[in-house]
Amino acid sequence: MKERKILNVSLFMIAFVAFALFAFKPIVNYQDDWEVPDKYKKMENTVTDEDEAMEIGAELYAKHCKSCHGKTGLGDGPKAAELDTPSGDFTTSEFQEQSDGELFYKTTNGRDDMPSFEKKIKDEEERWMVITFLRSLKE
Repeated sequence: MKERKILNVSLFMIAFVAFALFAFKPIVNYQDDWEVPDKYKKMENTVTDEDEAMEIGAELYAKHCKSCHGKTGLGDGPKAAELDTPSGDFTTSEFQEQSDGELFYKTTNGRDDMPSFEKKIKDEEERWMVITFLRSLKE
């Protein structure tokens, strides 16, 4: 009887750990799995007027990004629950540690539920302005 109880507890613990590992893996590794070509990693933001960039970047963010990423970039926009992949939290240090070029690549090309903004925001300078605005969403 005691051995059966130990076996049941052990099986429960294994099942719990397995569930935790698989259930939270996409959230933890989502950005890590996004391959960015080296040339983009080294790109520098071309914005010269930061005040203008913040204003225009905030407008573009509100128009194109807020519905999934939320008003303050927490990934809690009204459409976020409908997505198959996490919408990402722009306030985290993991997000903010990415280079501007990496963010530009991801914004331009998209992946999975994240659309490409190459055609929605055709002007590259305006996409750089969005990146400038994203930097203001730190924790």
